[in-house]
Amino acid sequence: MRGLGRPSGPEFLTPPLVIREEEPPRVVRGPRGGRLLLTATLVAALTGAAAGVAGARLSEGPAPAALPRAAPNPSANLAGLSATAARVLPSVVSIESDGSGGSGFVVDGRGHVLTNAHVVRGSDQVTVVLSDGSRLTAQVIGEDDDEDLAVLEVNYPRELTPATLGRSADLSVGDQVLAIGSPLGLSGTVTAGIVSALDREVRLGGARRTAVQTDASINPGNSGGPLVNARGEVVGVNTAIATGRGGGNIGIGFAIPIDRAAPIAERIIRN
Repeated sequence: MRGLGRPSGPEFLTPPLVIREEEPPRVVRGPRGGRLLLTATLVAALTGAAAGVAGARLSEGPAPAALPRAAPNPSANLAGLSATAARVLPSVVSIESDGSGGSGFVVDGRGHVLTNAHVVRGSDQVTVVLSDGSRLTAQVIGEDDDEDLAVLEVNYPRELTPATLGRSADLSVGDQVLAIGSPLGLSGTVTAGIVSALDREVRLGGARRTAVQTDASINPGNSGGPLVNARGEVVGVNTAIATGRGGGNIGIGFAIPIDRAAPIAERIIRN
């Protein structure tokens, strides 16, 4: 089991574009007069084909219509998972802390952001990057290492959009969920999956805790970001993944249930 707070991934390289020029057609020369004969034969064949096509059109009527295509969507309104992602993305932030990074989400209108403790461990002040690219300074106002949760306070709360918190107790295995965050520093990444298991016991922070298991793809940098249901309500805090020998996502991720995370955040904010 490993946390997701220190993104490191492959470099993105653009390979050189190789354009191969088409070779000109080759003419095979036969005996004298052969090329002229070939040309005459081709002209005759084309003339005959054209006459045949013209005759077919006269006898068969108009040409068949093009294959049917779906009509343009008359409405610009988003639906389904697109609408869910659009509703939640403004509330999700990237967090930069002493060379490492992770994710978080706004929980109220006073500038408080919930994330994982391991994302900000050892830092009193971090940088929060909003969905529009704005960069704000935030203070770490409290941590719960046993639950691997931390709360930040942003200096300019008027620029933040709070997320809607749901109830993890209402989740069922098979429910559709989205994981949103900044895996490998790619901010605003949305991945989809289902709830794979409930009350899965894993090691989080300094002790074993129960977590929501999901197959939504999460990777280093997703830590602290929200797991949301199909209504766009936060039902968990993405925290850890199980990995094979090569590392990376294998379809087994874990989120702290929001029913446990929200009271801890409230306690940190009060104190």
